[in-house]
Amino acid sequence: MGRYAILIAMVRRWRDDMRHLLVSGAIGAAGLGLFLLTVAAAAFGLVGGLGLPVFVWAVESTRRLADVQRRRTGGGIPSPYPPMPDGLLAKVLTIAGTPATWRDLLWAVSPLQYVLPLVAVGLCLAGAEGVLMPLLWLTYGRVDYEWFVVTDLPSAFGAVVIGVVMAALACLAPWAFVRLEAAQARWLLTPTTATRLNARIARLTETRTQAVDASAAELRRIERDLHDGAQARLVALAMNLGMAEDLFDADPATAKALLADARAGAHTAMTELRDLVRGIHPPLLADRGVAGALHAIALSSPVPVELDLRLDRRLAAPVESAAYFTVVEAITNAVKHSQAGRITVTVEDLGDHLALRVADDGHGGADPTRGTGLRGIERRLAAFDGSMRVTSPIGGPTIVEAELPCAS
Repeated sequence: MGRYAILIAMVRRWRDDMRHLLVSGAIGAAGLGLFLLTVAAAAFGLVGGLGLPVFVWAVESTRRLADVQRRRTGGGIPSPYPPMPDGLLAKVLTIAGTPATWRDLLWAVSPLQYVLPLVAVGLCLAGAEGVLMPLLWLTYGRVDYEWFVVTDLPSAFGAVVIGVVMAALACLAPWAFVRLEAAQARWLLTPTTATRLNARIARLTETRTQAVDASAAELRRIERDLHDGAQARLVALAMNLGMAEDLFDADPATAKALLADARAGAHTAMTELRDLVRGIHPPLLADRGVAGALHAIALSSPVPVELDLRLDRRLAAPVESAAYFTVVEAITNAVKHSQAGRITVTVEDLGDHLALRVADDGHGGADPTRGTGLRGIERRLAAFDGSMRVTSPIGGPTIVEAELPCAS
């Protein structure tokens, strides 16, 4: 049974590698066509700018094709392109000034993409033809095979030996060809160090701006809440106490009622201040960390929340705050919009980063581009160089996954 399982696994791997190579052949043919179109459009673009729109389209199509190949290559090569500006001339200048453009074109013109699939298919056909050569000789009498002509039975069996060798190569070659193609993709399509540094600087600049804007918005919210809530309560409290003081001797009953109102107002003001502080940094989060704070949220949630917390250490306060509010915002979105019957929260400490996952069994359709909840999570994570992914097909489920760097 073990031998059969190994044989089946080898056949499946060969099948997957051949399928990978055939797709690569199609990608290589498309890349070569786009390269020729790019060169032709660039040549026409030098003559009065007639080919510039086609040039931009061809380069953007080549980039999409290169991104497909990056995803197909083991290891996940990141996309190296800067954001494309508006305006035809600005796009052309950006394309010309991006080193990845020329590396993409070099990849597109490389023959390896379509030569390797042809060689793999050729080995399969040659192997099959050689193994079947006696039957072919009996049928046709004379067969041209590889570098010699089969005219009799001994030469037909000699072709069988060659066919077996070809078949063996056909079984082994796809595995090697896939890795050779991946090595070429990593060499040509991996962003250069300068490109990665520039992208890193651009991202840090963007996230710093977002963090500053988010902080300013948060300060405005706190100021508004204080002005409209606690401050107004305290002003009313002071007025009630003043009137009670004036009426204390003349009308004790009214003064007593005013004092009762003042006490109620003080309780309300304290509650609003407590809620405001909890919205900034919950005391439970400071005392018991992310795990304790999330247990409290799960207990108070109107939708049942199942927690899977694999976190055995305390993290820096900003990281704990970001993780807590990311999960809380995702839970809040699920409660408000998804009509979910159950929410599952997973927090896993992977050493250098926290993996956060909030899944619900609601109706799906969540879109980060609409509404402010998911965008707020993205801005909060961006300040820590974190990332978020949302999977929410219509009909559900909705899964919000986030990674938050937390290396010590």
